Amino acid sequence: MAIIVNLDMMLAKRKMTSLELAQRIGLTPANLSILKTGKAKAVRMSTLDAICRELKCQPGDLLEYVEDDDPFLR
Repeated sequence: MAIIVNLDMMLAKRKMTSLELAQRIGLTPANLSILKTGKAKAVRMSTLDAICRELKCQPGDLLEYVEDDDPFLR
């Protein structure tokens, strides 16, 4: 199983930089980068809430579940 983080896509749609989002939600750019690259082991609900608020999106716009054997992941 794999959770894909589509934060880059939402940032591009909203024409916002990672740095700008990090500043708006009170997260360090390094921690936001960890989340963006899918290397985070967990996400606080308050962080997810803040990201959704600033990007005006739903959690499902940011996170996607795919099976490990999905050929599109290769």
